[in-house]
Amino acid sequence: MKLSSMHVHTLREVPNEAEIASHILLLRAGMIRKLVSGVYGFMPLGSRVIRKIEEIVRQEMDAKGGQEILMSALQPAELWQESGRWYAYGPELFRLKDRNDRAFCLGPTHEEIFTDIVRNEVSSYRQLPMNLYQIQTKYRDEKRPRFGLMRSREFIMKDAYSFDKDQAGLDKSYDDMYDAYAKVFNRCSLTFRAVEADSGAIGGTNTHEFTALSDIGESEIAYCEVCDFAATTERAECVDDLPSEEALLALEEVLTPGTKTIADVANFIKTDIRKTIKAVLYKAEDKFIAAFIRGDRELNLVKLVNALNIPEHAIEFADDAEMSQICGCVGGYTGPMGLKNCTIVVDSELVGMKNMLGGANKENYHIKNVNYGRDYKGDIVKDIKLIKEGDLCPGCQATVKMTRGIEVGQVFKLGTKYSDSMKAYYKDEDMKEKAIVMGCYGIGITRTMAAVVEQHHDQDGIIWPMAVAPYHVIITLVNINDPVQTALALDMHEKLLNAGVEVLLDDREERPGVKFKDADLLGIPIRITVGKKAAEGMVEFKMRRDQEKIEISAGEGIEKAIEIVRREIKAVGDKAANSKY
Repeated sequence: MKLSSMHVHTLREVPNEAEIASHILLLRAGMIRKLVSGVYGFMPLGSRVIRKIEEIVRQEMDAKGGQEILMSALQPAELWQESGRWYAYGPELFRLKDRNDRAFCLGPTHEEIFTDIVRNEVSSYRQLPMNLYQIQTKYRDEKRPRFGLMRSREFIMKDAYSFDKDQAGLDKSYDDMYDAYAKVFNRCSLTFRAVEADSGAIGGTNTHEFTALSDIGESEIAYCEVCDFAATTERAECVDDLPSEEALLALEEVLTPGTKTIADVANFIKTDIRKTIKAVLYKAEDKFIAAFIRGDRELNLVKLVNALNIPEHAIEFADDAEMSQICGCVGGYTGPMGLKNCTIVVDSELVGMKNMLGGANKENYHIKNVNYGRDYKGDIVKDIKLIKEGDLCPGCQATVKMTRGIEVGQVFKLGTKYSDSMKAYYKDEDMKEKAIVMGCYGIGITRTMAAVVEQHHDQDGIIWPMAVAPYHVIITLVNINDPVQTALALDMHEKLLNAGVEVLLDDREERPGVKFKDADLLGIPIRITVGKKAAEGMVEFKMRRDQEKIEISAGEGIEKAIEIVRREIKAVGDKAANSKY
């Protein structure tokens, strides 16, 4: 392909709205273009990368028996109402009505649609198992779109749905998809981890998030270097401190003027912050919630809403004045004793703590020696704290470490969540009706593209791994007015194409410096420069990831390029095939 005939518009300046490397470089390289906040189009080179990633996904899905179909992004509300997610999904669901006032949504995911297909077309155990998938544009009304393709309102996703007779079948389907995902991300040259995660609005029981490691990732991961524990902080279980063996002391009300924070009251009383009880007050669907954790801990909101069995969008911080009037709490001085008209959620760690300091629900006062069971009880007692670096590993009691990552895929064991609510049944060997057991599996195609850039770039631009690069080789023609240079560049271009190498010829009327900068920015893995030594049949050969440049003959350059392209694509394929992830 000749660059002079392509629509490739690179930018020299960093776009104002771009904050992270992938967003900056994909915009500067002319691979994506912003339409409005959170909505991007893909230009010729960017579109090629997307297709490369999609093809890798297709190959691995097909290898596991997946069957590709394509469903509409426009989904009728009644299916979502039937599953119970019309409300549960919350404000991120794009909702609209047609001219006849019928409600629809733009699909962020397709559990309901695929379940509807299968319940209408599958009736016998002989038709199971089945795995259907699609690669399609999805929509989520993000509250704050940011970071380019990382958190957008429109994105491309591969979503798959497995349908099995029983839990054993689901376990196999899940393992197959887990293996396929590891192969996909290995072939995309991503450094990643599969970690336990929260299922969120998708639902189900077990779920693993495939996370590309990156300092800018929104997923925070707790992991252990001793055992195989790894989980998002939303999901990670915390190990409670050992119960205290102190004798219970009598309650004592103490004056603590102006101490509305845990740190303030601990300093004032001169006590360890771990001996204090922290209150966090919420309101959900006209009900008040008082959550209590140890003073040095942070509340995990996802764990809290899961304990309450409500969607995350339904909860918000309570208004202190309103809650005080109804529940008897006092902002800054709220404790677990004497509250009324609210749900009290107590972190499991507090149950074993003795002689704690808590708010007195009275302005400027706290109470010493508060003890669970004797002085207060929780309506719900659960682990609702956020894991942090240095905590004990829930698997082996070693020390937890933290890292960050970009969610690029997730696999879910749905069980019968959707088949029960939507009556997706099959008849077994004895003609008894049973619920189909489901799993669902998603890969963010556009997110994967951004994650690759985050892990493969330098100060000059993108460094595409061979398997997903828009082109394998770029031939930089230094002087288009030199017939010898032009003839050699065209000859190399044709021979590489005939060998199955994807090659881009930069034959634009631009200064050599501009062409070299653009070649680095675009990130094509191999650059061959045809310049002054063309008359001698010599060219400059350079790998984008390396600083070294070598002079070789044009024939050697062609052979070397072909060998590297084939070797590197094979290498990631072999790594994926042999992956024990």
